Amino acid sequence: MKYISADLNIMIKASEKASKAIIRDFGEIEKLQVSLKGPSDYVSNADKKAEKIIINELTKARKKFSILSEENGTQINEDKENVWIIDPIDGTNNFLHGIPHFAISIALKSNNEIISGLIYDPIKDEMFYAEKNNGAYLNNKSIRVSKRKKMEYCLFASGKIDNENIKQKTNAKLSIRKSGSAALDMAYVAAGRYDGYFQDNLHLWDIAAGIILIKEAGGKINDIDFSYIDKIKIRAASNSINEKMLEKLDNF
Repeated sequence: MKYISADLNIMIKASEKASKAIIRDFGEIEKLQVSLKGPSDYVSNADKKAEKIIINELTKARKKFSILSEENGTQINEDKENVWIIDPIDGTNNFLHGIPHFAISIALKSNNEIISGLIYDPIKDEMFYAEKNNGAYLNNKSIRVSKRKKMEYCLFASGKIDNENIKQKTNAKLSIRKSGSAALDMAYVAAGRYDGYFQDNLHLWDIAAGIILIKEAGGKINDIDFSYIDKIKIRAASNSINEKMLEKLDNF
């Protein structure tokens, strides 16, 4: 990448530091699966621990920035225009069941616009990141959305995977995956692995980093009102398939 801003560099370092604790905790999950109580309390603690590490690292470097995070909620600081948006473990249910598909998501919202974001999958060591007007990257290699033009060749991600229901409503059987991580679904659209992603009732911390990734990778995404932090609807796809996807999803 030609240039990484100081802010993105701070985000990368924070996610890498938190990932060490997350990987350690994930290693313990398998042992907890067999316990009567199950690992849910442990996961909640892992979430909080990772979030604390991220917030500490970000705050150390940018004391005045405000914060919106999944566990901590909203923290208004002196600088209200710059807001860190954090999801310490997106895909908690996967984490809970020992499934290695989850990510750390951090974005920076400045003057009501996402200007940088990263989604880090610590198990696969895949770091997706993007900054406004500077492109989207996966581990320092430039990424672009897919070029597929025919719907029958496309693969979509969603929380909705009832193909029969989708077939009835859209008159087409879309090939859909439900991975359990909104952040990674959006990162995969940006990287061209998925052709599109659609989902309702999301939180801002689930999708903030994905917004800038998809835009900078050349994709299209619906307008998001950042005054809402939940019940957010996402419709994101490559340029070549976006209109066709929206047509099919008109009844949703």
